Amino acid sequence: MTKEPTDLLVLLRELEPVVEENLNRHLATAKEWFPHEYVPWSEGRDFDGVLGGIAWEPDQSKLSEVARVSLVVNLLTEDNLPSYHHEIASTFGRDGAWGTWVHRWTAEEGRHGIAIRDYLLAARAVDPVALERARMTHMESGFRNAYDGLVESIAYVSFQELATRVSHRNTGTISGDPVCEQLLARVAADENLHMIFYRNLLGAAFDLAPNTTMRAVTRVATSFQMPGHSIEGFGRKSVQIAKAGIYDLRLHHDDVLVPVLRQVRALDRDLSGDGDAARDELVAFMTDLDTQAARFVERRDAQRARALA
Repeated sequence: MTKEPTDLLVLLRELEPVVEENLNRHLATAKEWFPHEYVPWSEGRDFDGVLGGIAWEPDQSKLSEVARVSLVVNLLTEDNLPSYHHEIASTFGRDGAWGTWVHRWTAEEGRHGIAIRDYLLAARAVDPVALERARMTHMESGFRNAYDGLVESIAYVSFQELATRVSHRNTGTISGDPVCEQLLARVAADENLHMIFYRNLLGAAFDLAPNTTMRAVTRVATSFQMPGHSIEGFGRKSVQIAKAGIYDLRLHHDDVLVPVLRQVRALDRDLSGDGDAARDELVAFMTDLDTQAARFVERRDAQRARALA
């Protein structure tokens, strides 16, 4: 078997044609949109403070508590974009097709935070003071890539972009507000295109270095955390989000991990040595995760039935 390339510079060079191809595909597919068109400006009023407006009260929000929690978590996750840009630019570089993609991705992601924050403030959906304090706290902690090297980073963003798409889409659905749902469907469409870009790179990495990529995918899948996991109170908030069916173990297994693994044919690759062992580890992990997901759904359904009774 041909020796697999593992050096970062070699991998960057070998994958550059795939990056360029998928960058061109993305630019031809992505639709231009404008955050201001998705914000209910007519509902907006001055807040108390400098302008002497009306103080925010919870009964001004049309959203349920869990919808507010999920929207804030999603927004704070988007807010850490400067740290994300630093991490991917440091890994992928700022030259050639890689650099063009890094900057384009950052520009598109920037729209998400703008649009969601403007919606929340115009619709008086959340406490603006608490939101700003949470933003400051979260951004001060920053974000660091927990994974080593190019391939692990590509594997992480492949799963993460799809997870973010699911979270945005389901938050919009549960919000009960057609304006919010329309906005988050638009954001989720961007996230889906980003996922396709990274997933195609992951597939190319499997073609180029199957054993190295299998090890990377297994490490990422078995230790995956959402990029907003450092948000203050994230554990409690994620439980609320899971109980509402916005993002839970079942969705993580069925709608995030499985589709990516299937598309890149991770379990069907010709592997050897530690690549083979990594695949066995991944299969065992997915089996256990499926069992955990089934138990979680069963407990949640039982709790809902008791509440209805």
